[in-house]
Amino acid sequence: MQDYLKPTSIVDFEHPTVMEKAKKLAVETEDPIKIARLCFEFVRDEIKHSHDYRMNPVTLKASEVLEHGTGYCYAKSHLLAALLRANSIPAGICYQRLSRDDKGAPFCLHALNAVYLEDIGWYRMDARGNKEDVNAQFNPPHEQLAYEIRIEGEADLPEIWTDPIPPVVEVLSKYTDYAEVYDNLPDVPLIANNCDE
Repeated sequence: MQDYLKPTSIVDFEHPTVMEKAKKLAVETEDPIKIARLCFEFVRDEIKHSHDYRMNPVTLKASEVLEHGTGYCYAKSHLLAALLRANSIPAGICYQRLSRDDKGAPFCLHALNAVYLEDIGWYRMDARGNKEDVNAQFNPPHEQLAYEIRIEGEADLPEIWTDPIPPVVEVLSKYTDYAEVYDNLPDVPLIANNCDE
């Protein structure tokens, strides 16, 4: 569990502006669930999704996301993890594999977060930002994510990562325009389950 409380080069909550924002969000409560809700709602509602808003620059580190007020779902998950860890709440990064058009290939990764809450355990939440067809909420123990798994090839990936995975870091580091990122969204192949064979 200690690994989910540590800063990393990307989940850089020791950066002064990230730490300041984390403490400001928690100034009126010590309840971890209330703090988690405040951090989630801030990232969901106040940090603009890069593609939804057609915004640059492309951000990666939590401190960059906070500075520029924008990020793809991946970057927003880095900031949310940082804000939670800065408040001593264990948090990690999760992924879904989703169809880009609900028809199958091509697929791409979508990032969200998991937070560890006493008496509940790991709880997933998705701060990508709501819009007409997306309504993600924080309502533990019930999950209300931005996207559901609907077709073959899509999946909820079970891992809870302490840091973003390399394909995500590569895309956010390589491209400088939100449209380039959209044209090159990261993906990973699903590993077939051969247990029944």
